[in-house]
Amino acid sequence: MKAPGFICFTLTLTRHGHCHCFSGERVKRLPSPDKRWRLGSWVQCAIVSGKWANPHCRAAAGRYNFRVPVQNRIVKIQKRNRALVRFDAARICKAIARAAESIGGFQQDFLPGVNDRIFAAHPADGDIANFLGDTAIVCLNSNPQHFIANFPPTIELIQDEVLHALRSYGFQKTADAYECYRWGRHWLREGAITPAQFAGNGLPREHMAQTLAWNRQHGVDTVAGVNEMVRSGKIRGIMAAALARYEASLDEAAGKVVARLNAGDKLRLMWVSGPSSSGKTTTTVKLTERLARYGLRFVMLNLDDYFWPAVEHPSDWLNDRNFEAPEALDIQLLNEHLRALLDGKTVEKPIYSFKEGRRTGTKPVKLEPDQILLLDCLHGFYPPISEGIDVSMQFRLYIEAMNVLYEGDGSTKRLTQFTDARLVRRMLRDVKHRNHSPMATILHWHYVRYGELFSIIPLMGLADHVVNGGMPFDLAALKPFFLGEGQLLPKAEDFNPYAGFLDARIRYDRVKDLLESVEGFTQGQVADTGFIPGDAVIREFVGGSTIRIPHNE
Repeated sequence: MKAPGFICFTLTLTRHGHCHCFSGERVKRLPSPDKRWRLGSWVQCAIVSGKWANPHCRAAAGRYNFRVPVQNRIVKIQKRNRALVRFDAARICKAIARAAESIGGFQQDFLPGVNDRIFAAHPADGDIANFLGDTAIVCLNSNPQHFIANFPPTIELIQDEVLHALRSYGFQKTADAYECYRWGRHWLREGAITPAQFAGNGLPREHMAQTLAWNRQHGVDTVAGVNEMVRSGKIRGIMAAALARYEASLDEAAGKVVARLNAGDKLRLMWVSGPSSSGKTTTTVKLTERLARYGLRFVMLNLDDYFWPAVEHPSDWLNDRNFEAPEALDIQLLNEHLRALLDGKTVEKPIYSFKEGRRTGTKPVKLEPDQILLLDCLHGFYPPISEGIDVSMQFRLYIEAMNVLYEGDGSTKRLTQFTDARLVRRMLRDVKHRNHSPMATILHWHYVRYGELFSIIPLMGLADHVVNGGMPFDLAALKPFFLGEGQLLPKAEDFNPYAGFLDARIRYDRVKDLLESVEGFTQGQVADTGFIPGDAVIREFVGGSTIRIPHNE
């Protein structure tokens, strides 16, 4: 009964000893406790990729799935307005179920060797949600303080424990959806976004649908399709068309800026924001070049200079620091400087040395009346940064590397992850320009995701224009750096010292499988600017860019 990709599950036999899953195929029965075969004996059945072979089998399994009770001594919780209400455990389970449903079900997180036993023990998505909700409740009950009437758990703490349960069992995609929704609701309550700007689980459905339609039209909506284009040489035409589509999007963004100015808006501040390694710098340079043709002048402010000293960033057990969250910046000083510059005042901008981990001096900066302040940064939409600045004075551009691509031939209906493509980009950039190993970048990526899911992706609805910085040929261009001669990708055994770092290992396995499934370009093709143009976004990471990339110098 066992085969690659299968996991075992117990199920009762029919009257004639057959298993529902295999339409009457007789399967091996396990003896009942008294060693004799009898009706209702348990059998070994199978799940493939997190799905039952037959829905009748799943339904039958559900009849014998008993929820194990857990101890819960928490009676009340504290709402955000400090009111105490009765603890309703079912709401936790329902929230988890909704997060999973939003990404296509828990099977999107099915990982053999990680959480397959959970799928085996809990055949229905509702059962898995109950199990994960119970896990969060167990975690909450580990603090005896919560049993005291004056110290009930807060809503935020409960959400933290839900995320802890999800990530601890490898339900990474569900956790990301839950977390993005959570912080989106936060920004909605804060009044930073409107209901129309709410990003939900963080997957921009409309933009994804447009990209998927374009990819499908060009035969590159699956990894198998891209591979065929690479092998046949037709990828060159796809590359030209994809880059033209990206350039057209920038033309549209420039047109929107000019239209705002012509309509009388006094634009003084332009943000280019998006998650790590989405292509912000290349996009910023290209956009400003377009706007310069209309006579617009810019002053660029480097937000890296506003980092707090390294001594104020506590390090973790790996001596790693979280520079990815907005609170890593001196937000108060930055906001004061932005408002002063817009008022025509001169500010003493700090100069930050990453080598020394502190500010080493200042530099005077002044914004002339005919100039626009330009900021290329991760957290450009983070409300406290632009607090007190009129929205009519700002133009916000959001960029994400959202090439919509199905794994393999598309039969699994599982999409490759935007975050994985960006992780590969950043690993290469960090090796080339930051002296960071790919292993260090993988182990650091959980900080990156926290910052993105808190104050970048949930705020994408604020954008005046959205650009897709992901191309169907990106993975083919990145592969030769990571696999083969002189490969940069760590080996599986390199993770032995980090056995408990499940998040990093899941990402590594997923990226490794993805790169191995891709037909890559040759090193010579990647180096040839006649093959990949020197101003393509991917050049920001593979090298050879004809655009000046400040953070690569």
